[in-house]
Amino acid sequence: MRKTNVLDKIDMENRRKEPLGDFSIGDQVRVHVRIREGEKDRVQVFAGTVIARDGHGATETFTVRRVSFGEGVERVFPVHSPHIIRVETIGHGRVRRAKLYYLRKRSGKAARIKSVE
Repeated sequence: MRKTNVLDKIDMENRRKEPLGDFSIGDQVRVHVRIREGEKDRVQVFAGTVIARDGHGATETFTVRRVSFGEGVERVFPVHSPHIIRVETIGHGRVRRAKLYYLRKRSGKAARIKSVE
């Protein structure tokens, strides 16, 4: 068996069975994440703007940024993680870049993204 066939098989086994949803860079999203605290599970929601998508296959990730109490908070989520329950798209943004890292330097109204009507 060739090495690429083995890697492709491993990649397919680690992928998510059902899709997360259709979202792209610049969209406002709510990510529902399962958090384990001791013996209990709970769902935590992280809402913000998708500023990046990286990788492909089972190692694909996306970065969500929000401003909380005046401080920018970013979180990187694996797309195929079993801890992610769902990703809700709140609004679609019109952007012209693949990565929105420039939002880190902006604050207030300057950090907004135009929405698609």
